[in-house]
Amino acid sequence: MKQLVCISSMPDTAAKISFTADQTHFNKEGVQYIMNPYDEWYALVRAVEMKEEHGGTITVCHVGTANNDTIIRKALAIGADEAVRVNKDPQDGYDVAVQIANVARDQEFDIIYTGKESIDYNAASVGAMLAELLDLPFISYANHMTYAHGKASVTREIEGGDEIVALPSPFILSASKGLAEQRIPNMRGIMMAKRKPLNVVEPVAVSQMARIVKYSTPPPREACEMIDPEDMDALVRKLAEEAKVI
Repeated sequence: MKQLVCISSMPDTAAKISFTADQTHFNKEGVQYIMNPYDEWYALVRAVEMKEEHGGTITVCHVGTANNDTIIRKALAIGADEAVRVNKDPQDGYDVAVQIANVARDQEFDIIYTGKESIDYNAASVGAMLAELLDLPFISYANHMTYAHGKASVTREIEGGDEIVALPSPFILSASKGLAEQRIPNMRGIMMAKRKPLNVVEPVAVSQMARIVKYSTPPPREACEMIDPEDMDALVRKLAEEAKVI
């Protein structure tokens, strides 16, 4: 079987975030990037498990610049066979979906994976847009999947419970927690990743569908005043005179 895993990069969760002077762009200077955890821990690892069960190949696709090649090599070390990087700093999620669709079209992938969302903007939009562009079924928030004879049974999160969907391949799913367990690349995988193909392709033209007008940071937290739990008079006075809730 042929599988495609879409991977994205984002600032390390420990990175200090700042913006440009006009507050319209994220300041990338000195920021360490990682692979989106939903793409890595759940989408990619489940694809590797599927390959171990059913054979075939895994391609990873990333839309970004050469600065992210280390992240792509990590995906290859975890178990992907080849990688495609669309050489573009994407404008928005639609741009990402169009570029990946251009790579995936006519490749006859059985399953295409995305993470359920990226942990920077949490838009959760690329998978659905990709499915629309490729005219494929889309299963979101998948937390369990079985596959046999070209057909899958996918369990997905819904409000108040789970939903089980049965469908034939090809299809696209967005991976949620529970679909797989995190894997750490071993030394053999890291060494092999250096020899696996990483193909760089040029992007197709895309009209920008969304534009960031301005970023703003939340106001600083106000000081917290501690009150002796035995001093009920002080507590009541502050609630009445300062908080004005009683």
